[in-house]
Amino acid sequence: MGIGIAEVFAAGGQDVKVVEISEQVFQNAMSGLKKRLQKRVERGKIRQEFAEKVLKRVRYVPDIRELVDADLVIEAIVEKLDVKQNIFHELAEVTSPNTILASNTSSLSITSIASAARHPERVMGIHFFNPASRMQLVEVVLGAETAPSLAEQVKRWLKELDKEPVIVKDTPGFLVNRIARPFHLEAYRYVQDQIASKEQVDRIMRTAGFRMGPFELQDLIGIDINFAASVSVFEGNFYDARYRPHPLQRQMVEQGAIGRKAGRGHYSYEK
Repeated sequence: MGIGIAEVFAAGGQDVKVVEISEQVFQNAMSGLKKRLQKRVERGKIRQEFAEKVLKRVRYVPDIRELVDADLVIEAIVEKLDVKQNIFHELAEVTSPNTILASNTSSLSITSIASAARHPERVMGIHFFNPASRMQLVEVVLGAETAPSLAEQVKRWLKELDKEPVIVKDTPGFLVNRIARPFHLEAYRYVQDQIASKEQVDRIMRTAGFRMGPFELQDLIGIDINFAASVSVFEGNFYDARYRPHPLQRQMVEQGAIGRKAGRGHYSYEK
């Protein structure tokens, strides 16, 4: 997801620094980006020169201290609150007081994340949807202390990148993931009760007008990411039974069948 966000800003003419756990991980992500851009060139969607410029604007840096002069930092790491809080504590210490710090979390509380940072008024959520380069909607999430003026500034930047930003409240699941819980959870119940197969559910939802069915979409997003969102929304709503995660999804996460990125999920993607 991180490299997809980097692509969005680079395609908009911005220089992007990427901090990864290793340079090899970064190079693997860049290899995937290069392949995606090349396919778009071959299809006549973009010019070769444009693809090369995008790649040149994205570069690896080994330490977050190299983000000191950044206007905006977007975190896109594992969906665990304590890990994110540690990162934001570090970011607040090494970046300029004018740097906007944002999390790409899909459901964790921005207020809780911001509590670990000095100047929590400059912390917000900027939640892109996968694939970031193609999905127009972006949630701009205001924590309890987020400065509204900074959120409006980010909204303007996103519009310049041809995105459709919406400012939302810091509630469990924000806007989209809160609404999407029944879309995903009811699908599991239909399969468990043998009302329909996964293939049938996906086909029916596409026929109804959705671009992808729930199981196809989870494979694209990552079943682990989707499950984490379900757990977060469930806990954030004080264990309201309407949002209870489904055991079948947890089983898939435990066995490593988490979607396209793993080569298998609800469907097989192994070559």
